[in-house]
Amino acid sequence: MVDPAGSVTSEIPDITDEKPKEECGVFGIRSRELAGELAQRVYFGLYALQHRGQEAAGIAVSDGESTLAMRDTGLVSRVFDESRLRSLEGGHLALGHVRYSTTGSASWENSQPEFLGRGENNVALAHNGNLVNVAGLRSWLVAEGFEFRSSSDTALIAASVMRELERETLPVGEAVRLAMRRMEGAYSVGMVIGEKLVAFRDPHGFRPLCLGRVEGGYVVSSETCGLDIIGAEFVRDVEPGEILVVDDEGLTSYRVEAPESRHALCVFEYVYFARPDSHIAGREVAGSRERMGEILAEESPAEADVVIPVPDSGIPAAAGYSKRSGIPFAEGLIKNRYVGRTFIQPTEGMRQLGLRLKLNPLPSVIQGQRVVVIDDSIVRGNTSRKLVELLFEAGAREVHFRVSSPPVIGPCYYGIDMDTPDQLVGANYSVEEIRAQLGATSLAYLSTDGMVAATRQEKGRLCRACFDGEYPTGGSSSKHALEGVAGASGAPVSGAPVSGAVRR
Repeated sequence: MVDPAGSVTSEIPDITDEKPKEECGVFGIRSRELAGELAQRVYFGLYALQHRGQEAAGIAVSDGESTLAMRDTGLVSRVFDESRLRSLEGGHLALGHVRYSTTGSASWENSQPEFLGRGENNVALAHNGNLVNVAGLRSWLVAEGFEFRSSSDTALIAASVMRELERETLPVGEAVRLAMRRMEGAYSVGMVIGEKLVAFRDPHGFRPLCLGRVEGGYVVSSETCGLDIIGAEFVRDVEPGEILVVDDEGLTSYRVEAPESRHALCVFEYVYFARPDSHIAGREVAGSRERMGEILAEESPAEADVVIPVPDSGIPAAAGYSKRSGIPFAEGLIKNRYVGRTFIQPTEGMRQLGLRLKLNPLPSVIQGQRVVVIDDSIVRGNTSRKLVELLFEAGAREVHFRVSSPPVIGPCYYGIDMDTPDQLVGANYSVEEIRAQLGATSLAYLSTDGMVAATRQEKGRLCRACFDGEYPTGGSSSKHALEGVAGASGAPVSGAPVSGAVRR
């Protein structure tokens, strides 16, 4: 694969390499009736959320007094097998996590659930999002006597909660509420502490989190597809600024007063991140993506013979474009879903084949045709350029590239691993200049208003910062903001400790 400067990269090319990547998925259960099989249920919940993070996975199971956990780098199916899940049997509380790193490197130390223990208080915590005040919060916690052995912001959340629990005797919900007042940015969290399962969400509600019901208890999940896979009944979303505490008494809700915080659910959940069968803020994702394609066809029509998607995320929008335009839909690109899972590294000659390792065109669909190809986003543009070349090589007469979201013009500080502005093609070039770089016959993006309309959410309740530069908060944080300063003295801590933070 060749970058804009003309150098050849060494990694296996992947059609998702240039896509923005979400940080994590969170899944937790509390049920005495299901004690003994919670690890397996969490496993399947994480399997449903695997798209939200592929770098690491972990499961913790607790009986209210002791917690047994297992976590490692890799996919859920690699980290856990039947024997490992059997070793986690027992307990009526369980918490799971899949991770893609946006704060802290993709190391074992930064895998989750995160653990913190002192005296009677033992916390297991899993987090989706990104704090934007990590430096100041960490400095304050170090002054309060905490040492950090991981470089993720999740350890800061765990320590913030522990600090409030140790400061005075408070109900867990009240302690979390006080801790949240010191945290800025995006965080949807599942937590096990003692006999309680706790879920809380930042006042902006950047990242999704929902509540479900199972036999004898409750489930929290980053998306509704996690509930579906284990047969849980969807109850409702965890509201922005809400804290839910589940114990033997049932469900208790606490609220954080944040009058200056507007709701800002990430619109990219609808564009790309969430699974199509999930419901986010009451809207089915697949329907939103199809409407994006329909509106794109209205805004940017093309005279063409066939509409094809970039699999898999472009399929719903392509279906919508075809429906509204009347141009036939076809699968013109076949995706090989197993190349990325091989342990055999390709030779340099194979690397030069680039996109062919992942996508293969169907000449019977493409040859001699005017093709509309639909993708959900363009970030750097390298893969899109290769895709246009591939379609012309397969015999396309014209390639009309359509994108079911606006140009990405800015980085995200709230839990998406996105390039800096100098690497974002939409931030540095006009649409016509991008078209020329891609080599497409024509290029058009969905408008911001069209994207918002497709979600059927109010514009003011969505975060659109990467598309329009309107950031809901001040402050920012880079992915490696805490690298090299994990120890109390500011030096890295060696080894692979279980705890993400300890009390001096």
